Amino acid sequence: MYFLGIDLGSSSIKLSVFDADKGITVAAVTVPEFEMDIVAPKFGWAEQDPNKWWEYVKSGIQSLGSKQHVDLKKIVGIGIAYQMHGLVLTDENMNPVRSSIIWCDSRAAIIGNEVYDKMGHESCQQKILGSPGNFTASKLKWVQDNEPEIFQKAVYMMLPGDFIAARLSGKAQISTSGLSEAALWNFSKGTLATEVLHAMGLPVDKIPEIVPNFGFQATVHPDVASQLGLSSDVKITYRGGDQPNNAMSLNVLKPGEIATTAGTSAVVYAVSDQDVYDKENRINTFLHVNNTEAQKNNGVMLCINGSGILYQWLRKIMSTDRTGLIAYEALNAEAAKVTAGSNGLRFYPFGNGVERIFNNKNANSGIQNLNFNIHQSGHLIRSACEGIVFAMNYGFDVMKSVGASGEIVRAGNANLFLSPVFREIFTNTTQTTLELYNTSGSEGAARGAAYGFGYYASLDQAFDGLKCIERIEPNPVLTSQYQEIYQEWKNHIKLES
Repeated sequence: MYFLGIDLGSSSIKLSVFDADKGITVAAVTVPEFEMDIVAPKFGWAEQDPNKWWEYVKSGIQSLGSKQHVDLKKIVGIGIAYQMHGLVLTDENMNPVRSSIIWCDSRAAIIGNEVYDKMGHESCQQKILGSPGNFTASKLKWVQDNEPEIFQKAVYMMLPGDFIAARLSGKAQISTSGLSEAALWNFSKGTLATEVLHAMGLPVDKIPEIVPNFGFQATVHPDVASQLGLSSDVKITYRGGDQPNNAMSLNVLKPGEIATTAGTSAVVYAVSDQDVYDKENRINTFLHVNNTEAQKNNGVMLCINGSGILYQWLRKIMSTDRTGLIAYEALNAEAAKVTAGSNGLRFYPFGNGVERIFNNKNANSGIQNLNFNIHQSGHLIRSACEGIVFAMNYGFDVMKSVGASGEIVRAGNANLFLSPVFREIFTNTTQTTLELYNTSGSEGAARGAAYGFGYYASLDQAFDGLKCIERIEPNPVLTSQYQEIYQEWKNHIKLES
């Protein structure tokens, strides 16, 4: 049996076909060829066109058939992972009524803060484990306040992955885990957080059908199946936000286990069986994909907006006057020529919207201590990697303070973790052992679909074939050096007043 995994990111969309009988991925594609555009109509805003997502998903599926020679009729289940916290508003026919306000858009942060004060901090912490912040519910309120005509046209609010599922099936749905990402899940009651909707003055009828993360959610619409070359009865059997899904892809399912990723944003994600929260809202807690009434599993997450997007920016800047973009391998090779600390050059990677680890405030971004006679391209690249890891470690320290930590961190062999330099900086700054796995978010979504379909009896069984390909231990000398450099870096963070 084949299962299709779709991973909708903000830079690209990855698709994998997983052969559950053999336990291997038989084909994978990434679309489009270059990173998807993020439109910023105003400073701090970030939008993408959901219709483009859908076109790329369709072209990706068709490419799996025409170029990878996959028999698409063998696909029986689909799993969808997606960029978290975005808002998609559609009409009754699943057509978007405006562009998606995506995860790194900062415009609604003030709304979340106001509702946090209105509901009472303690009440919010008990119910939704923090503040509505800049999450999907606050973005929905922003549309209601600032674009009332569009708000009235909207029949359903969804997260990005829900939109893809809706275009596939013709049915509007949202998962329990998705509601927690939107700041619309009451953890104490295990229900939709109507208290948040009420405080914001939002109607409940825009919330679509609520479904579990795993199981038979919907059947792909016959017309869509025919258009894409799929079987007429293929089912959607799993959906999850990209970070919970990434953790699941690495078999991070039990309390005390930790996953990390460094794509467009950088994330550390720990599983806990407690309703933990940070009173300053610097980290966030969501339902993990395998949470059930019988077994509580929450995902405690820190997020740094400026991660891979900083590396992409450097790549573009350093490719000026080239016929094509410089290879990431070339950037990594330059960084490897430079010693720890980048000869005093410090990079602050906070140029992609407000940062949660700083209470949704803007922090200083850019370069410090630049010396034109000393610093070359390698220093710039390594200092960028160090800045990203230092920001991650800042949040990791917060996670430790609420009891969500561990000594082993798992990551996929992808994005920034492809860089030996980045891995070295990460291991020695966080003082953890890093385990690398040859998997991907789209493969994880496909394995999740297989479990949701009932092919596997348990999630543990679904990940039996997952193997660690490399284990990196901290180096005592580098650990000592990086603790000193990190403390100096941290002391020069500047926040907006």
